[in-house]
Amino acid sequence: MQEEARERQFILILAIVVMVFFAAETRASVGMADSDTPERSDVINIDAMTIFGRLERPTVEFLHDRHTQAVEKMGKDCLACHSKDEASSHLSIRYISFEGMGKKAVMDTYHAGCITCHKEQVAAGETTGPVVCAGCHAKTKKTISNRQPFGMDNSLHFRHIRKTKGGCRTCHHVYDAESKKLVYKRREESSCRYCHPDRAEENRMTMREASHTAYIGCHRSLTIQNKPSGPLECAACHDADHQAVIEKLARVPRMKTRQPDSVFVKRDGEKNVDVEGGYMNPVPFDHKAHETYNDSCRDCHHANLTGCVDCHSIPGGKEGSEVNLEQAMHGSCIGCHEQKQTSEACAGCHGFLTKLRQMPEAFCSTCHMAPLYEDTPSEGDQKADVSAYKMLAARTPANGTYAAADVPEEVTIKSLSKAYEPVVLPHGKIVSALENGIENNKLATYFHTEQGTLCQGCHHNSPMTKTPPRCVSCHGEPFQESTLSRPGLMVAYHQQCMGCHDRMGIEKPASRDCVGCHKEKK
Repeated sequence: MQEEARERQFILILAIVVMVFFAAETRASVGMADSDTPERSDVINIDAMTIFGRLERPTVEFLHDRHTQAVEKMGKDCLACHSKDEASSHLSIRYISFEGMGKKAVMDTYHAGCITCHKEQVAAGETTGPVVCAGCHAKTKKTISNRQPFGMDNSLHFRHIRKTKGGCRTCHHVYDAESKKLVYKRREESSCRYCHPDRAEENRMTMREASHTAYIGCHRSLTIQNKPSGPLECAACHDADHQAVIEKLARVPRMKTRQPDSVFVKRDGEKNVDVEGGYMNPVPFDHKAHETYNDSCRDCHHANLTGCVDCHSIPGGKEGSEVNLEQAMHGSCIGCHEQKQTSEACAGCHGFLTKLRQMPEAFCSTCHMAPLYEDTPSEGDQKADVSAYKMLAARTPANGTYAAADVPEEVTIKSLSKAYEPVVLPHGKIVSALENGIENNKLATYFHTEQGTLCQGCHHNSPMTKTPPRCVSCHGEPFQESTLSRPGLMVAYHQQCMGCHDRMGIEKPASRDCVGCHKEKK
């Protein structure tokens, strides 16, 4: 028996050694970095040779900011590596163009540029990069990229408007097919992302190429003129710490793009018919208010600045990726609202409720409002925006819950009080805290349409009434055999109370053991 035990122990140790060995070999073969490898936001992986097939050596790890600083120290600038684009005054984001070049020509061009520069620096007695193959084509990565995506939010956009004194033509353009040139068209300004895709397309730059060519080119031009400008380094935009200190305007003036203050979210020309007729009432949408809730127009207008129905038709189609209007609007609007429910002020209730319980059918009319007048204009009518505004203004926000006299100040929970004294729940204080937490929350006052809505967070399966049934009426002690999937009373209490405290960041009771809430019986 001892021999068998020793044999099993030996086999186990051998297996662990083999696993560690192969793990190390795997990391080395794929160029994985160790956990203590430094992180940078300017790491560029030069893999240009992959277009010619299987690589003979690993790709090259290039630190752009480090090279920018070295070039600046030499009295040079971006032109040391990048050439000017003939079609514009901006620099090309690419080091070289591969058009018409073979494998050896591309390789020789890189070697001539990089190694020659390094050798010149060595001759000048300066610290520089490697001059041998393995120095650049390393098997193990020396740096981990922590590059963060970067975009222009409303605050940064307005700072650029202020800088250019409202000159939208400085950045915005469209392609004119007749002249085959990029031209500025007033009232057609939109995000660069609407035309420039993530992947290269014929005769169209990628978003990465377009943004870097335009922004870096403009910043460089201003720098040459000794004028205040934006950054030229990767880290200034793509490093998380640098992003955190970018100036944020407390108040961003509204952009003037002739957008409506209020509008109906519905298809052009459709009638306001009920659900049985196939469609619900139109949704009056406060466009002006929602502009202040988001950092960018792209939060909602992800394809272009036209109406959602231009891509997402009622039946759905190819232009909207087979997502119909109902799915698009519910996915965007409800999805955004549900994201807001994860805040501490809301999560105590909404974190426990299921989506089905949060959105009963009666709540549909909160958005799909009945018209005020029989002749309420449809979408497309000149008076539609005014009608939508009037319907929103006529809505009465829900404030608070039942009157204080109808809300018990304390509730004594006697169930399960065997080893401990009954729990005295400060019911009134809890209700007041919930009310205060959402007092200025427009989303809450919009959708909490009934006085008893706030009570549903705890009394989740009870009717909206001033006297909801006790928890034990649904949750048995310890459980009900007919509903095994329903938690027993003790589990239900603990899930509800402790779960709410966790989601809302409430530290009380200070002690997380039983005596934090329950007093021991003497």
